[in-house]
Amino acid sequence: MCTPSKTRFNATESPTVVGRMPIRIGLLCAWVAVLCYAAANSIASHLVSVGQANPMPDGRNAITFANLFVLSSLISLVPMAFLFRADLTRNNLRKLALNDWFLLTVSALISSALTPGLFFFALEHSSVTNVVMIGRIEPPLFLMAASLFLKERFEKKALIAGLVALLGALVMIGFCDTVRLGPGEWAAFAATLSFMSSTLLARKVLKTLPMGIFASIRTVLGVSFYVIFVCVVQGPDQFRGLLSPILLKQVWIYAIVVFVIGQIAWNMALKHAKPSEISLATSFSPVAGVVFAMTLLGEHPGSGLIPGAVLILLAIYIGQCKRPIPGRLKVVWASRPTYSHSDIAQVLVPVAAFPGLSSKGYNGQF
Repeated sequence: MCTPSKTRFNATESPTVVGRMPIRIGLLCAWVAVLCYAAANSIASHLVSVGQANPMPDGRNAITFANLFVLSSLISLVPMAFLFRADLTRNNLRKLALNDWFLLTVSALISSALTPGLFFFALEHSSVTNVVMIGRIEPPLFLMAASLFLKERFEKKALIAGLVALLGALVMIGFCDTVRLGPGEWAAFAATLSFMSSTLLARKVLKTLPMGIFASIRTVLGVSFYVIFVCVVQGPDQFRGLLSPILLKQVWIYAIVVFVIGQIAWNMALKHAKPSEISLATSFSPVAGVVFAMTLLGEHPGSGLIPGAVLILLAIYIGQCKRPIPGRLKVVWASRPTYSHSDIAQVLVPVAAFPGLSSKGYNGQF
């Protein structure tokens, strides 16, 4: 039976192509996206500091979070229009129903306006390490929400892996002296919930719409909503210097890594990966995010980095382990070395305590 997207739209992915697609393509895309998104906060903060060191003639910083987001989104439309040109046809656009436009609008509002706005506020009032650590509540919550709202099944070991990864992040937070529950941390918490909501909604929309239509229209609507949101809250002056030479020179790394590679890989993961695979990949995000923060910004997460990283790596091992953990423990327990009572007695009981026994030792009989 064909899915709704195949009956209504001329998608670039035919059933034959999807059938030949490697089984692990969703997991691979999820890992690529997670690494790109883990570097996003550090790259953005680094570029903002570059702009501060090279202000415009009026003293303003042209490389702001708002300018980076808007210009990178517009740049990403060029490769998306090329990659998904078979989806972006007038015939397909005319097939969009009112419900499709509603879901695209809500998805764009949450993912491209609300979520980045909250994350940028968090980065302005907190460190990248704190934002990364607080965001680790997302993997286990995503699994439970996907099961509850999208009726998708997940393996119990995936939930266990997510909880272990969350424990690792809590260990990092507990040993980090810089973590305080201020406005930035609360904004990071709200941004994490907003990101999880947008992920669930995107996963639902991608079941019925082609990738090109979803990615392109959501980007256009998202940028429009974000510009309106910033202009209403902070004023249009926030976008001064949008076409300044320093910004045009520095924006490419952020646009290519986060918006082109990261966004396309993430959409592919949402379409083809299982919830457990997405949760497994995002479990590694805190380690990658902290490493990028240490490398690009010189931040130090504290003494909890190593034990927290060990727990997160353990979570990844649990998530990708093919044999269930209880079954593996049973195998280890069954292969343990065993000893009889006579063996124990022969070691613990001196021969001299039993007159008449052979000097060769206890033979196991009293």
